[in-house]
Amino acid sequence: MAEKLKVFNPYDNSTVAELEQDTPSTVEAKLAQAYNAFGKLREINQQKRAEILNRAADIVDSQSEEFARTLILEVGKTWREARGEVARCANTLRLSAIEAMKLAGEEVGFSAAGHNNKQGFFKRVPCGVVAAITPFNFPLNLVAHKIGPAFAAGCSAMLKPASVTPLSGIKLVEAMHEAGVPPHCLQTVIGPGSTVGSALVESHVPRMVTFTGSKAVGEEITRHAGLKKIAAELGSNSAAVILADADLERAAKRIRLGGYALAGQVCISTQRVYVEDAVYDKFLKLLTSEVSTLRIGNPLDESTELGPMIEAKEVDRILSWIEEAKAAGAEVILEGARNATLLGPWILANVPEDAKLIQMEAFAPIVVVNPVRDLEDAIIRVNSTDYGLQAACFTSDLRKAFRACDGIDAGGVLINEAPTFRVDLMPYGGMKGSGLGREGPAYAVREMTEEKLYLFDLS
Repeated sequence: MAEKLKVFNPYDNSTVAELEQDTPSTVEAKLAQAYNAFGKLREINQQKRAEILNRAADIVDSQSEEFARTLILEVGKTWREARGEVARCANTLRLSAIEAMKLAGEEVGFSAAGHNNKQGFFKRVPCGVVAAITPFNFPLNLVAHKIGPAFAAGCSAMLKPASVTPLSGIKLVEAMHEAGVPPHCLQTVIGPGSTVGSALVESHVPRMVTFTGSKAVGEEITRHAGLKKIAAELGSNSAAVILADADLERAAKRIRLGGYALAGQVCISTQRVYVEDAVYDKFLKLLTSEVSTLRIGNPLDESTELGPMIEAKEVDRILSWIEEAKAAGAEVILEGARNATLLGPWILANVPEDAKLIQMEAFAPIVVVNPVRDLEDAIIRVNSTDYGLQAACFTSDLRKAFRACDGIDAGGVLINEAPTFRVDLMPYGGMKGSGLGREGPAYAVREMTEEKLYLFDLS
């Protein structure tokens, strides 16, 4: 019997829950059930799958405050952040229902190859069992982004939530079962990535692995997954470019939100800001004024805007990165005080481009603000890391906006909006070290299905 998994409240370290953990053998047994259940999913047509997904969304809505409280207790989200994630989860399920209804192939034009007597089409068919591995920071909506499209596509799914925040994902799976998803078609495995996650990835049963997490773990998965489809969102160090012609006040407000939401523990958190020389000092003052008003404290307090980081060791890590940057000449504009897992907001300026705070994913409430000569200089700086998930440019010049979109190597480039912006129907994914494939229900369904050709010779 595996040792029980304890789930802790990151704010006060109290125990929230204790869960039975899986072992590699129980993972393989559940995968066998999922594989057998996959064949039975063919009996649930597209309309029925859509109805089930919509019903699951209704259940989430009806239990929204309970879901939100679970997120606060296991992640340390504020009420605003938690309620926002619950609403997005329900929306993601409804978007998945739409994709279940839309799922179709298209005609193949054999006559274009000179075969006038042949006609055919392809259908999009479910790929099989999907292994879904999710992170701690959005443990409800990112689960919905994997299991919702999987069911819409007709796949069975095995969810492995992050060990530090498994409760909301488990609760969502229960809602899906209540809505009508057959139990073996959607299951959860609990335990560390080193054992349970590895067993899931290395098994021959899943046809696809969809993962959100760190670049290092994503690379490990690709080395061990074997012949599987892989979708991986591996984080970023998202950059925003502020040009001299931008609305500086709006930019400062959007970066306040984008840099410090969920204590900066967001894959597209605004981490790097490159400001044109002519407005650098003015923008830095505006941003500092905005960020200084953030209310820090207990996430169960409705007025709290900035809650705890997930673990004390993560606070230790980012503080060591800050010290490294300071030793290399970085200037502290705003210093955030620490109290256990609570870390106040930081702003650093003139950080060397080879520092960890520039090159790596901070995942903490910190924004780096560096000056640049012009847009071309900014594009070079933005592209000078291994990441490329989302980036932004604030400008009132349409030509410069298009130049930023064309020149920045990222899965999404946003104009006059922080790179942290995401809605659940858009294509979401990265270039370079930020990953493979795209999320958003329409795009995830495409990843989770395969083209199957039907050809008829009519001669």
